[in-house]
Amino acid sequence: MKKIFLLTSFILMVATACNRDFDQPNPNNPTIASFWKSQNDAIKGINAVYSTFHRTATLYSRFLFYHGMLRSDEGYGSGGDITLNNVMSFNQTNYNEGLTAGTWQNLFVGVFRANQVLAYVPGIEMDEALKTRIIGEAKFLRSLFYFNLTLYYGRPPIILEPSSPTDRPTNATNAEAWAQVERDLMEAAPALPLRYTGDDLGRATRGAAMGLLGKAYLQQNKYQEAANALAWFITGEGKGVYTLVANYQDNFKASTENNSESIFEIQFRFNPNENTDDDVDETRINNTGTSIARFYGPPGGDFGFSDGAARRWVVNEFHKEKTATNERDPRLAATFLFDSTDVRGPAFTQVYGQTFAQRYGSTGLKSMVWFRKQLNDNEQGRTEERFSSPNNHRLLRYADVLLMYAEALNGIGQTVQAYPYVDQVRARAGLRPLSVVMPGLSKDAFLAQLKHERITELSGETWRFADLQRWGDLGPQLASRDPEFTNFVIGRNEWYPIPQSDIDLNPNLTQNPRY
Repeated sequence: MKKIFLLTSFILMVATACNRDFDQPNPNNPTIASFWKSQNDAIKGINAVYSTFHRTATLYSRFLFYHGMLRSDEGYGSGGDITLNNVMSFNQTNYNEGLTAGTWQNLFVGVFRANQVLAYVPGIEMDEALKTRIIGEAKFLRSLFYFNLTLYYGRPPIILEPSSPTDRPTNATNAEAWAQVERDLMEAAPALPLRYTGDDLGRATRGAAMGLLGKAYLQQNKYQEAANALAWFITGEGKGVYTLVANYQDNFKASTENNSESIFEIQFRFNPNENTDDDVDETRINNTGTSIARFYGPPGGDFGFSDGAARRWVVNEFHKEKTATNERDPRLAATFLFDSTDVRGPAFTQVYGQTFAQRYGSTGLKSMVWFRKQLNDNEQGRTEERFSSPNNHRLLRYADVLLMYAEALNGIGQTVQAYPYVDQVRARAGLRPLSVVMPGLSKDAFLAQLKHERITELSGETWRFADLQRWGDLGPQLASRDPEFTNFVIGRNEWYPIPQSDIDLNPNLTQNPRY
């Protein structure tokens, strides 16, 4: 599959929301004013926005997996990175810690790059259809950056123009930030195509915009708006564009990327000569892969550091129900690497060329569970993980849309109408229809079951923290299955602290509550 990677003679100048000192220009780079002249410049510019996804470890190369998974009750910091372990267990004391401050700052790098496209591409003489599409892509990407800023930091400043060192933006409210996400997506959707081919495969589509819009509405418990947006896939223009793939694991293999179930993927590519994660350093070769496989992989050999692992209770969730043929839920083996990834047990479970029993059977690691969806151990003969994995991250899948649509319908009192969409997801896993095994559920009981369905379908895909936040389930009560939640303070830990260094630079920014 072709993927979007074009960073040649120019990378957009970067700035964060809160005024890093970039007064000294790089004499080797063209100025902003001299750059935005041609159609080729517009294409380079939008490609640089996509490049933000994998610049440094702070976004989709690694840290956003930590934020969505390890900070939730499904995972924890399991290795020797004490800083990571403390932040994930709600013991953060340094508000400039790179794990959170770095993510904040690089999300704003993405915002800044998108803002440049939106400011300068309209003035370029070029193919009008391509111009419209590029503007739509920039709005989608800015909305995704702000989605993460709003989800994890709550009150980011809203910056819609290329920023300068003298800007002093104020915090938005949480509602204002979500409203900006919605606005960008509603404007992006009609400008984007339904599909791409060739070198453009992987760019934002209309379906990506509508799926993220539905997720943004649902995150705010705006059930009617979410149902309206997600209906685009069910009864609207997007009907039939996406389908569930037959093999669940095909959603997590490098060899089956950008398939019929995929709505939006973070594109990665292995670059054997890479020597930097900094995509503005043109003297070196950029890493266009992701490092998460190396950091999530189990320990031993060259395949992992085990910095993040899954809680055992999540495995038990898959055992609550067998398939219609009395087998184990097949999604379990695709989701986790543990002593019984192979149902026959540790003597048959393969871990990078050896059995689980051989590697860990007599050690303290014999009860460990590792997230598998970001690993490449399913490749035949794989005995190592690199810091530049080519395996795309499936950010939005059609199965997620079906479950979100069911949740939205249930939220507006249409529980009976919600059943078929859960049934589609269950059927792929070989489970009997929910409408057969649990008919007539009340609204609250149906939501409780949906929480289970999202665990078995979506564990290890970065959405668990968002789910818990949306449902109002974050709190010390989760300590019964994740001891780290003993430290969780309601009214504080739903969001990360805003970096103190940014507040020091900008007196108009205020810290999040109770920090």
